[in-house]
Amino acid sequence: MRKKRRNLGQFFEHFSELATRWTGSTSAFGIALAVIIVWALLGPLFGYSDTWQLVINTGTTIITFLMVFLIQRAQNKDALAVHMKLNELVAAVKGASNRLIDVESLSEQDLRVLGRHYHELAVLARQAADIAESHSVEEARSRHQLKIDSTAGGRQVK
Repeated sequence: MRKKRRNLGQFFEHFSELATRWTGSTSAFGIALAVIIVWALLGPLFGYSDTWQLVINTGTTIITFLMVFLIQRAQNKDALAVHMKLNELVAAVKGASNRLIDVESLSEQDLRVLGRHYHELAVLARQAADIAESHSVEEARSRHQLKIDSTAGGRQVK
């Protein structure tokens, strides 16, 4: 039973990835536009009847309803992946606050407190120097050289 659930979950995960990728494509937009044009052109044939209008309303409602769930599933997975990557970066960067690992689970009030902290840091950074001084080509070269210097045997030291 558990294996069956996992297979079903994997099927829906794969299906939602394919569906969201396809529905965001130019082809999908073209098909949707063609359906609307055909529907509009059939209006005079059906005398712009209630049934004619009901067909497009029902079709778009059903598609929208299903797409909400597919898109949400794909976004949940993407958001989880981004959070994991950010957590890894925070954990790996010396001097970064480990309090920010899993920050998305904090309350809104706690996030506002952290937001004020980082806003103040941004204000202080703007007062300290202009952007050309704090993000210069020389700084980029210096950072790059530090990374090269921290390698051992061609591999970066962790």
